[in-house]
Amino acid sequence: MAISLNSAKAFGGGNGRKQKWQIQINKQLEEKWGVSAAAPVAIAAGPAAGAGGGAAAAPAEEKTTFDLILKEMGSNKIAVIKEVRGAVPGLGLAEAKALVEGAPKTIKEGVTKAEADEIKKKIEAAGAKVEIK
Repeated sequence: MAISLNSAKAFGGGNGRKQKWQIQINKQLEEKWGVSAAAPVAIAAGPAAGAGGGAAAAPAEEKTTFDLILKEMGSNKIAVIKEVRGAVPGLGLAEAKALVEGAPKTIKEGVTKAEADEIKKKIEAAGAKVEIK
């Protein structure tokens, strides 16, 4: 079985045979290299029954990314809007105002602990309440 990897065949054409050709290529690759195109499945095993009842559990993974949530706007809306715009690049005045007035809302997602603490400190100094999750 010869494999001809032609990009026009793989991605273009629309001649109705593209899907059949891709299935054939997939089978040939699986046979040649002994791999499977199936998505890998992670299996989490619980502690074995009767395995040292007093043994300490493995430490939980430390969270590396955090979300900042604006809980309350506070009394100084203009200062809070200014700090939110500074924390979220590309956020316009109207979007920042809507975000602040619509509290509770997520300000920023997937930030490091240090960045989350810094942003929280600035926004709380402006008068709002912020939560890190």
